[in-house]
Amino acid sequence: MPLRQDQWRAPSLCTAWTVRDVLAHLTTTTRLTVRKVAREAIKARGSFDRMEVTMAAASAERYSTTELLEQLHDSAESTRRFPGSSPMDPLMDLVIHAQDIARPLQLTCSSPAHVVTACLTHVIGNRFMGAPRRVKGLHLVSTDSPWEHGSGIEVQGPDRDLLLVVSGRPDGLNTLNGPGVQTLHERLRAA
Repeated sequence: MPLRQDQWRAPSLCTAWTVRDVLAHLTTTTRLTVRKVAREAIKARGSFDRMEVTMAAASAERYSTTELLEQLHDSAESTRRFPGSSPMDPLMDLVIHAQDIARPLQLTCSSPAHVVTACLTHVIGNRFMGAPRRVKGLHLVSTDSPWEHGSGIEVQGPDRDLLLVVSGRPDGLNTLNGPGVQTLHERLRAA
């Protein structure tokens, strides 16, 4: 289902990006070189987040929505990935950012359950994304798969919402249950 122009301009769950900016970000992962990343990191004064926001904005400005969609399609068939990333990172990025786009637009986007669980397993130990800090002292338990992680105060919920929360998105809190939800809420608010 194609999006309308106003939907492309809508805010995403990524506070610095519109839906179209998220699309532009997803197209960069297979097109970057070490040299380009180094140059952009220097321009961003070492801030990875600032670098990502700037690169997505530049791509969104440079290409039409149709071109960005074509690039995303091409990226799906590429074996290239962001310098320094693991083979799982592009899939995880796509699964999370699909929710960043769909939820604010009140659209349903579902990834295969085993893929979401694999992404959750990948993100939970990712220091770069801040997950270990967010979930310290919590026992996360999936309500739709056998997945669980950690020990301490329990938090239960669907894998896709656990994935959003451990990757720093408060929107995932809405379906979580358990005494540890308040701790997650406070940690996400403080970030």
